[in-house]
Amino acid sequence: MTSSALRFPLGICAFVLAAGAIYLTRSVVAPVAFAVFIIALVWPLQVRLQQRLPALVAMLLTLTLTVLALALLGYVTIWGFSQAGRWLIANAGRFQAIYSETAAQLEEMGLYSAGMLADTFNAGWLIGAFQGLAGRLNGMLGFGVVTLIFVMLGLLEVGIVRTKLLAEAGETGQRLVRASAATGAKFRTYMMVRTVMSVLTGVFVWAVSAAIGLELALAFGVIAFALNYIPFIGPLVATLLPTFFALAQFGSWETAVAVFLAMNVIQFFSGSYIEPRVAGKALAISPFLVLLAVFFWAFMWGLSGAFIGVPLVIAALTFCEEGEGSRWIARLLSGREEPAV
Repeated sequence: MTSSALRFPLGICAFVLAAGAIYLTRSVVAPVAFAVFIIALVWPLQVRLQQRLPALVAMLLTLTLTVLALALLGYVTIWGFSQAGRWLIANAGRFQAIYSETAAQLEEMGLYSAGMLADTFNAGWLIGAFQGLAGRLNGMLGFGVVTLIFVMLGLLEVGIVRTKLLAEAGETGQRLVRASAATGAKFRTYMMVRTVMSVLTGVFVWAVSAAIGLELALAFGVIAFALNYIPFIGPLVATLLPTFFALAQFGSWETAVAVFLAMNVIQFFSGSYIEPRVAGKALAISPFLVLLAVFFWAFMWGLSGAFIGVPLVIAALTFCEEGEGSRWIARLLSGREEPAV
């Protein structure tokens, strides 16, 4: 076989080996990836602070502001889910009654076994799912501590690494610096867009939930705000959660369907209409690639991977744009229409 014929199978083997290594070393690689992502976001702040303060003081202030922002986001997320969890435990009987009634109706229609439905999906299972989610959120505390240690060390070395690349790596170093700067700028644009859309989505969800009369309107708004940072998966959960709770509160399938449709309208309007216009062409990525990235990295690193999957794709495409031989990959997966030649 010729060398060109071997490239494809060798590329597949290399990808599988790299993916396996990333999966097996996720306890180390994932915090480093998040640390690099956070450093790219906050580096301009540290640069401005360093113009007036010593480097160590600037780093400590930057790190303090970063911790406060992450702590605030984590607090509101845990608060929203804890409110929903308390309501779920207090009203578990309503869910159980709905499950039993649904099972009986399906059994009469010959579509499903009531016993099987009770065993696989009941109020106890739902409460356990909420407890498991709360446990995962608490378990991310240790992950966050390790990540912040990497952030602290990385902020002290960004300037040093940049100077060495420009001084010793020649044209390759200049390309890496340009690609890194462009990636950081796109990360900041991405987070700005996601934050604005998350706030708007949370406000709309709260307003619609309050207008319908849901008891946890504010909690659903907070949950929608937090989960909107995770493409596809987050909006799906933020849509289904108030639907199930509306069914338990009102005991009406019609009301639950109305809530489901209203939440879908909000998610579609914010994600498919407003967000592309706010982000513009700077973050244009193939929707197929976005979906693949979310599920692939969720499989690799869990909930944290679902969040950082799209930024990793943004970084990969930005670095591809800097290379002559790889620029076609960035154009192919950009999601933008190229002018006909």
